[in-house]
Amino acid sequence: MRVLVVEDDRRTAELVRDYLQGEGFTVTLAHRGSEGLAAILTDAPDVVVLDWMLPDLDGLQVCKRARESYAGPILMLTARDDEVDQIVGLEVGADDYLTKPVRPRLLVARLRALLRRTTSSPDGRDPERHEVADWVIDRGRRSVTVRGEVVDLTTAEFDLLWFLAEHAGSPVTRDQLFEELRGIPYDGLDRSMDMRVSQLRRRLVDAHPEGLDPICTVRGTGYQLVSG
Repeated sequence: MRVLVVEDDRRTAELVRDYLQGEGFTVTLAHRGSEGLAAILTDAPDVVVLDWMLPDLDGLQVCKRARESYAGPILMLTARDDEVDQIVGLEVGADDYLTKPVRPRLLVARLRALLRRTTSSPDGRDPERHEVADWVIDRGRRSVTVRGEVVDLTTAEFDLLWFLAEHAGSPVTRDQLFEELRGIPYDGLDRSMDMRVSQLRRRLVDAHPEGLDPICTVRGTGYQLVSG
């Protein structure tokens, strides 16, 4: 799998590159925002590791511009462990985030989890789809429609909705969500998954003609997608 690492700290970038190469990834480095954006749009890597703080264009600008044509997963690196920053990153199109200093094993686990969710079947076809109430979620096309109208979702939002759709009518725990979508166990404190669900809810409610919310909060457990 091809990974583009956009990181201005050359020592950090090289350490990440060496570790990822040892895990079987093919790695390309970029050290400026404009350089990283050009590489994303030209080479279409399988996954992007994108630092928040970059020269000329910061990570948010790169992510936002890349999302105009790039649909692959983007994992952002940030030195700031702030919920507002994380929400902003997710809203401009990032699929995941990781705080610095980079922990290589955790980075690899996150990248593999993202790639598992975005790699299609060997023959290039995946006819699986779920029809839940007014919603049609098609994993083969990675598309979502409500009453025939296309809903624009990020990669992370689609993957979250798909997982909930697979269990429509039944509650999904936070432990399940973290294991499936982040590749790590839930520590009981991390609220990032709740933020993702809130963001997805807003998009779905805004897209529905009647403003209906298809996701229910199951107190003390997690979330449930309506079954009909």
